[in-house]
Amino acid sequence: MKIDYTVVRTDRKSLQISVERDRSIVVRAPNHVTDEQIARAVEKKRYWLYQKINHGQKYDTMAKKDFVSGTSISYLGHYYPLEVVADQAVSGITFSDKFYLSKSQQDNAPELFQAWYVEKAKERIPVLVETMAGAMGVQYNRVMVSNLKMRWASCTTKDNLNFNWRLIKAPLFVIRYIIAHELAHLLEANHTPTFWLIVKAQVPNYERAKTWLVEHGDLLEAEV
Repeated sequence: MKIDYTVVRTDRKSLQISVERDRSIVVRAPNHVTDEQIARAVEKKRYWLYQKINHGQKYDTMAKKDFVSGTSISYLGHYYPLEVVADQAVSGITFSDKFYLSKSQQDNAPELFQAWYVEKAKERIPVLVETMAGAMGVQYNRVMVSNLKMRWASCTTKDNLNFNWRLIKAPLFVIRYIIAHELAHLLEANHTPTFWLIVKAQVPNYERAKTWLVEHGDLLEAEV
């Protein structure tokens, strides 16, 4: 399928591909980048562009996800196929290189997947927090995984750390960045140069993680 896009030439140093509110694709490219280089960059983003354009929450004219065999479901930065099975013994969501869902549970799929994500987030995020806090030499009070509406995570004045369950859909390096960000607040309250040096010491590629969230964050915010 041909990908239609508009190229905007700028003085910026790097190439940026974005999907606008009307679902049009805009490539903002430095003046020295050739058309062939732009085409290759767009092709590399084909799957991401497909996901962005068909994201129902951001583009409310799009239909919600159909939970049928072959549907792609995200987990830890990867997309895995869903297989709907007739086996009544399959209750809830099961995962082994792909997701399995009983046909009898298709109508409950959004709720089942959210419950599965929350469970996995509660299993994995606190363990990562404990490990990274030990490496940084900081102490916290509690770790909570909840349905944060406006942010990915927060650090309270009582040193409680809150994480959005939707992060479990992101790559591990992104989750590690969010954790390092909140733990760094225990050492430096504000986003000072010192704060970012602390984050970088734990996650050297944190800028890549920030960019990933800008480009893919709305997909994490989808129902599933």
